[in-house]
Parts: sequence; structure tokens; C-alpha cells
Amino acid sequence: MKGGKGKGATKKETREVLKLADDRKVGKRKAAIKADKSSKRQAKKEKKAEKDPNKPKRPPSAFFVFLEEFRKQYKQEHPNVKAVSVVGKAGGEKWKSLSDAEKAPYEAKAAKRKSEYEKQMSAYNKKQESATDDGDEESDRSKSEVNNEDEEESGEEEEDEDED
Repeated sequence: MKGGKGKGATKKETREVLKLADDRKVGKRKAAIKADKSSKRQAKKEKKAEKDPNKPKRPPSAFFVFLEEFRKQYKQEHPNVKAVSVVGKAGGEKWKSLSDAEKAPYEAKAAKRKSEYEKQMSAYNKKQESATDDGDEESDRSKSEVNNEDEEESGEEEEDEDED
């Protein structure tokens, strides 16, 4: 009877060992998957196009136009306050308390800046389109020129070989 129990115990032990081995494999797979995710994140960051420094900046909203003036007033009234967050919070509270009639001049300034921005963007987009069109033509020319040169060189070599 002791022999039977011994064999049964070894089967259980082997099952446990196999389970542990399987767990290790799963752990490796999980680690490999995690590594793939981090590499994908890096790839996404690399794929992001660089910002063009010539591109016009977006215009400020009516609230930010208001804040420009509010900051000047607030700093005159409270010269000791240096925290930006305090000024921002005070500006937000003041903006909320303003009526629509009081907000109107800031909204008009924001609309004017937005129309100027749209003009600048249309001019910028035209420049970008013309630049890409020129770039495509140049690259096409260079390809054809390179191909023509290769054909001429290979043709001359063949003629030289025929003469020998």
C-alpha cells in the first residue's frame, strides 16, 4: 500500500511542478506583452509630427481677452500677490459675475482676433499646399533624371562590350 501512495504523491508533485512551469510561461508572455505596449507608446510619440513654428497661433477666447486686462488691474490692486493661480481664480470669479452686456466688448475683440487668425491660416495653408506641390515635382524630376542617367550609362557600357 505504501508503494501506491508513493506513486500517487509523485503524480501530484509532477502536476504541481507542471502548473508552476505553466505559470512561469504565462508570466513571460505577460512580460512580453507589457514590453510591446511600451514600445507602441514610444512609437506613437515618435510618429507625432513636429509643430511648425511658422503656423499662426490660435486666437484667445473672450475670457482670455478679459484676463489680459484683469491681470493688469489685479496686480495694481494687489502688488504682493505673485501666485498665478490666485489671479486666475479671481479672474474666473469676476468673469462669471459679469453680465452679457459687460462681456460684449471682450467677445467683440475675440471675434476680431479670430477673423484675423482665419485670414492668416488661409494664407498659411496656401503656402503649405504650394510648398508640397513644388516638393513633389522636384522629387519626380530627380527620379526621372536619375533613371535617365542610369539608362544612358548602361547603354554606353553595352556598346563598349559589343565593340570588344
